[in-house]
Amino acid sequence: MILQLFLTLLPFLCYNVYYRNKAHNYSPAFILLTTGISLFLSMTFNKVAVNGFIYDARYILMFFGLLFGGLRIGFVLLAGFMVYRLYLGGPGVEIAMGTILVSFPVSILLSHLYRRVKRRPLFFVVSALLISLIPTVMLYLYNPDILQESLLFYLLYVPLLNFIGIWLLLSLFQRAVIDKNLSIIYAQKEKLETIGQVAASLVHEVRNPLTAVKGFLKLISETSGNQEKVHRYIEICVSEMERAEYILSEYLAITKPSTDRREQVNLNAILQITADVMRPYANMNNVELQLQHEDGGCRVMGNPEKIKQVLMNLIKNAIEACYDTENAVVSLTLEPLDNEALLYVRDNGIGMSREQAERLGSVFYSTKTTGTGLGLAFSYQVIEELGGSVQVRSEPRQGTEFAITLPLCEPSANAV
Repeated sequence: MILQLFLTLLPFLCYNVYYRNKAHNYSPAFILLTTGISLFLSMTFNKVAVNGFIYDARYILMFFGLLFGGLRIGFVLLAGFMVYRLYLGGPGVEIAMGTILVSFPVSILLSHLYRRVKRRPLFFVVSALLISLIPTVMLYLYNPDILQESLLFYLLYVPLLNFIGIWLLLSLFQRAVIDKNLSIIYAQKEKLETIGQVAASLVHEVRNPLTAVKGFLKLISETSGNQEKVHRYIEICVSEMERAEYILSEYLAITKPSTDRREQVNLNAILQITADVMRPYANMNNVELQLQHEDGGCRVMGNPEKIKQVLMNLIKNAIEACYDTENAVVSLTLEPLDNEALLYVRDNGIGMSREQAERLGSVFYSTKTTGTGLGLAFSYQVIEELGGSVQVRSEPRQGTEFAITLPLCEPSANAV
């Protein structure tokens, strides 16, 4: 029973390992793959009640696949089960086929009821009894003598395994899915709040060139005879509009939805763009934003949208850490070193203790009273996906330094 329960919980274990740091939830393909593997292993290492008649956790896994994968995944699992059961052979093949054809519609009905019922423990008991009763009744109709030879097995072992398996797998997996959805929702909410705060600062930055354009257009309307002045005013207006267009285009480039594409990215260019977008936010918070990087390109392999979001999170946190600091400065330094790029994000803000620094990157941990910690958790995840690392040095009232190391790649013609 312990072996069968472990094989039953494989989808849940795989989910927690694979989707732990993912920004999205499970897919039907994941349910099919993990449930199919669990079904294969469960049937391979089965329990033999009577010679040729085997029992395993097939009904639990079929029910799970229908519930979380949908009807199409359920039919694929059904076909896989029937093929493998025919391959295993034995005198119990006929009864196994008949039982699964009866229990499969019952599992479909139970999967629909699961989403509606509120008393889940009672539902688990009823489901386990139904799933256990069907093979028992089918076996009794097929050959009552076989059932009598293993009466304790079918009246105790089978219902107990089904109840524990259904209760553990469904309750644990459902809780993990709910927690993952909450994490995704909070991450999206935090990103929207960050974008909204930066947008508020960009309003002031865009208003300045628009005000200048408005003033020079009035001067142009009043200066009709001096073509030289008109021409100069028009050049200034065009320059100011190009400045506003640049600010808005770079803001949109940072805030557009992330994709899963990976390509060679010019880290110098992305750092410059992100610094330009975040500079109005720094000015609004009375923080000087400094940028130092060498000419040329530090190219890394990754997702440009995610890298921009990481830089945006780090710069925003550094700016907010300087909320009560005089002569507040946030400096960004990018240095190539052998086959690595070193990015330093430093501030002279409030700093933090060693214990706080070590917990950074954990989900729902933040040193800010209104923070969720998901911004840094996402940033740490992306840096890890790039093959990089993060080191934090900080002292209370002495500021903080994030040292990020990323592996460089060879330049190509299509680098961003």
